[in-house]
Amino acid sequence: MARMRLVAIRIILMSLLTAGVSVNPALARDDDDQLSPGLTEYAAPQTQSPLDQAKASQLVLAAQLKEDTPEIPEGLIWRIFAPEPGPDGKLPLVATAKGGTRAFTLAPGSYLVHAAYGRAGATKRITVAGASKRESLVLDAGGLKLDAVLPGDIRIPEKQLRFSIYEADADATGERPLIVPNVRPNAIIRLNAGTYHVVSNYGPIAVIRSDIRVEAGQLTEATVEHRAAEVTLKLVRESGGEAIADTAWSILTESGEIVLDTVGAYATIVLPEGEYTIVAKNRDRIYQRDFTVAAGQKQDVELLPGDLVPPDAAFPD
Repeated sequence: MARMRLVAIRIILMSLLTAGVSVNPALARDDDDQLSPGLTEYAAPQTQSPLDQAKASQLVLAAQLKEDTPEIPEGLIWRIFAPEPGPDGKLPLVATAKGGTRAFTLAPGSYLVHAAYGRAGATKRITVAGASKRESLVLDAGGLKLDAVLPGDIRIPEKQLRFSIYEADADATGERPLIVPNVRPNAIIRLNAGTYHVVSNYGPIAVIRSDIRVEAGQLTEATVEHRAAEVTLKLVRESGGEAIADTAWSILTESGEIVLDTVGAYATIVLPEGEYTIVAKNRDRIYQRDFTVAAGQKQDVELLPGDLVPPDAAFPD
């Protein structure tokens, strides 16, 4: 009942980043209490002893989206871990910082360095041996920007449109792991390069699913087309009249599946294009009418006294 139109435009992401394009913090953040991509739970930061500090040297860390691209100037979260789990089974966190290229003072030894950039991340084992050194992590990451329209490129109100991004492959339970929920249209989500399963919700019922490829160092813009429309129902005594309060509404698909069950003077819902049956009950009277949803055509549907179902008539299962 829904046809998908997918448009992908690839742009070099670094030019956008240096121009100040930001990611909605509610959608692509790395909170201090949130696990970084690809990492297990870790312990609280450790403090170095005075002896360790005396032997410490500087480690400068930078990150790139891919090989031969500029360093990422901001938006990174750096975490440095001891390489072996502690008694509690967690990796001890040695140091952390936010921003772009950062310098750390570390005692000689081996460390696991993790860079998180939105939902993208990379880990590298680095050994500090006394002399100052500089290391760069290649994230192999890009960006994904999602939107949806109705036929004729009609805009969908942002409050009615949300996306969810999943892993492309199912896990052992047969479900795709959810990566980012509740993504607003046109938010830039930073992800490791790869294929992702994207679900577009226009209201609670109209859904489109598609697989989208994110390339390293690029921004992928994908727009899907929802074959759906918003419908408002009301029960009236005459055409154009006032809606009757306390009406119980049900909407059924051609196969008899109930997609709406609510009570009120009005019932508004987004439905995929197709054939439906409305059933309205007010007091002891039942009204029924078949109607068609045309993609992109918002409509009001009135039930009139002529739609009253005789008491002995068959009622849809």
